[in-house]
Amino acid sequence: MELSVPVEGGGIWAEDTGGDGPPLVLMHPGWGDAAIWDPVIGPLAARYRVIRYDARGYGRSPAPAAPFTQFGDLAAVLDHLSVDRAALVAHSGSGGPAICLALDQPDRVSALILVAPGVEDYPWPAGDPYVAEFGALLQAGDREGLAALGLRTWAAAGADAAAQAQIRSAVAAFFAIGDLMLPDPPAYPRLGEIKVPSVLAIGDLDYAMVRECGERIAGSIPGCRLIVVPGADHLLPLRAPGALADIIGALVR
Repeated sequence: MELSVPVEGGGIWAEDTGGDGPPLVLMHPGWGDAAIWDPVIGPLAARYRVIRYDARGYGRSPAPAAPFTQFGDLAAVLDHLSVDRAALVAHSGSGGPAICLALDQPDRVSALILVAPGVEDYPWPAGDPYVAEFGALLQAGDREGLAALGLRTWAAAGADAAAQAQIRSAVAAFFAIGDLMLPDPPAYPRLGEIKVPSVLAIGDLDYAMVRECGERIAGSIPGCRLIVVPGADHLLPLRAPGALADIIGALVR
């Protein structure tokens, strides 16, 4: 079932498979949209009530018309669908809001599956060449340059049609959102407070800066298992959907 979740200044496209299985929320990366989960939905829907959504300005969600936070929008999706407690599968930048929910409303999170995650207040190295190039291209409004940077950085396993679609969708979203997305609450210094069962998966071909971030996050969450997926880059749901489904299935019963 597809639906629109009402939020201040707009709406959020969401999809809910329904069913009696445990709720499982799939959260897409900053460099992609909810379609990145297409290869994983089939295996998961047989066991879980699978919910996925496009963040504001991404994919099938309209551009925001008011300031918002990703954390607030995650809670809005769960509230609208009357989900009291769910396992969160958070890819890349959506790791931040998922972690915030596990910290601030732990009763709502049954498990945390972090896929090549980032956290907004992680001390990202300012001298990394990706950071400087991204900022310059965004300021210049260079969409083709951003797409090329995204593919070069996040699609090391190959710039196939699916990877290109995800990267170009993200570039369009960057400009649709503008400066309306506000920071989520601080999370990185509080990782040691997380008490829900957790696992972190990352590809061995992912960008070095993100691999280091993932290792630090996994090492800071009590009991979090780190799984390195061979032959996969940042776009794990496209590159290793079977492995990802197995990782989720091992943690979420």
